[in-house]
Amino acid sequence: MTRASDTQGGAVAVSKQGLPAWLDPVVRVVDTVRPTQLSRFLPPEDGAGRQSAVLILFGEGERGPELLLMERASSLRAHAGQPSFPGGALDPEDGDPHGDGPLRAALREAEEETGLDPAGVQLFGVLPRLYIPVSGFVVTPVLGWWREPSPVGVVDPNETARVFTVPVVDLTDPANRATTVHPSGHRGPAFLVESALVWGFTAGIIDRLLHYAGWERPWDREKQVPLDWRA
Repeated sequence: MTRASDTQGGAVAVSKQGLPAWLDPVVRVVDTVRPTQLSRFLPPEDGAGRQSAVLILFGEGERGPELLLMERASSLRAHAGQPSFPGGALDPEDGDPHGDGPLRAALREAEEETGLDPAGVQLFGVLPRLYIPVSGFVVTPVLGWWREPSPVGVVDPNETARVFTVPVVDLTDPANRATTVHPSGHRGPAFLVESALVWGFTAGIIDRLLHYAGWERPWDREKQVPLDWRA
């Protein structure tokens, strides 16, 4: 188990022991997926980019498996108003960016942004590092099981507008799926859930996890949601 004190200093445990059986397909994805299967945007070979991490936290709610998401404040410079996983840039005290640093950063940022207690989170895997060209972030997706749920909510309204969970059954519902079209021509998967449009990097990760875990259901890829230039 990961303890709150582990987010600074000591080693952070990663364990697949005792996970619910429904997470088995996700564990298989962690063990087998290749970077190019998750995104065409991979970290620059010259090491450029700001190291960061996100926490992909699976819990169990009234309607079964769910994911923890937050909506970024509209006043933020980067990705304003966008739903996302909790996360952010690594701080020096998080430690080695190529070691435990991303694990600590994911837990620390999740605690700072949503108020969750890291002691109730069991980290069980790390996906390959990916790249967000628009912001220059090199992102390590860290996966966790919310073994002991704790209350969550907005900690700092200057950073976060809303904290919410989304049932996986809603993410796999074809009625809630669409393709976003940016004026630049870029197209990507999206989810219309919990009065939010989840798109961009976050939707891309969810889309690939659902696909490779075998949870994806056929959906209409011609159903489009336009984005404006500010997105």
